[in-house]
Amino acid sequence: MSKRNISALILILASLACLYPGLMMAMLTIKVGKVVPILGQLDLYEATQSIMQTIENLFADKNYLVAWLILVFSVVVPVVKIGLLLVLLLFKNLRARDSVLKVISAIGKWSMADVFVVSIFMAFLATRSNDAVSATLHAGYYYFTAYCVLSILGTQLIELPKGERHLE
Repeated sequence: MSKRNISALILILASLACLYPGLMMAMLTIKVGKVVPILGQLDLYEATQSIMQTIENLFADKNYLVAWLILVFSVVVPVVKIGLLLVLLLFKNLRARDSVLKVISAIGKWSMADVFVVSIFMAFLATRSNDAVSATLHAGYYYFTAYCVLSILGTQLIELPKGERHLE
């Protein structure tokens, strides 16, 4: 295995290590409140959730489409992509190598994990403009962001044998 592929393997394993806490740990707290004369700060709503808690709540509230989209693009796609990347790196003489490359390439095009992280961050920044609403990022956000960055870097480092196409 080349030095590039060893580096890619390390980054992909590190991304896998970041994915689980990124999905399970609290990601964002949103608080809605109002300053009321005489009473002071009145908290009207507060929620802290992880990605998995969000998916569970969406299913419970019968928001099936959104729940399935988040489940597929934030959980299933990353796990399948990491699994296929590990197969590609660890099994050189894989007969289905070309098929694995095609699937990884297709998944890479449809992977929305990085877009999801950016949207969370944008929501966080947007709440800063309103005194009644506040948002706080938690460790889950940073783990999930680390997963995204490490996964992308690991994928870009993979060195394929000559004649095989590059991963996107």
